[in-house]
Amino acid sequence: MDIDLPDVVAEVTAQFARYEKALVTNDVAVLDELFRDDRRTLRYGIGENLYGYDEIMAFRAARSPVGLMRKTDRTVITAYGRDTAVASTLFYRETAPGRVGRQMQTWIRFPEGWRIVAAHVSIIDEPKVA
Repeated sequence: MDIDLPDVVAEVTAQFARYEKALVTNDVAVLDELFRDDRRTLRYGIGENLYGYDEIMAFRAARSPVGLMRKTDRTVITAYGRDTAVASTLFYRETAPGRVGRQMQTWIRFPEGWRIVAAHVSIIDEPKVA
């Protein structure tokens, strides 16, 4: 298996950037587009466990657009072959000093394009540097 083919990493990096822009601007249409429309798509959030595209879509529609800005750091996108990738990033919000968010997404290439099939978001106290 080829890992990190440059063209595949570039494609997923572009989709990840679209996701991030849509997230902080609350562009629900793009967020909905980027999740796979399937009952098996999962998103574990900070305070919710969402099973299936319909639950994810309903969460996005009801979410407040306030306080979504964030700064990402240490983003890693790893491609496995031509059709699978994992995007991982840390994120920080001014409204949560001393805390760090962690986000992981599994992306799969389908005929309609790259889609997220699983996502996990959590926030922890920022680890102390030794």
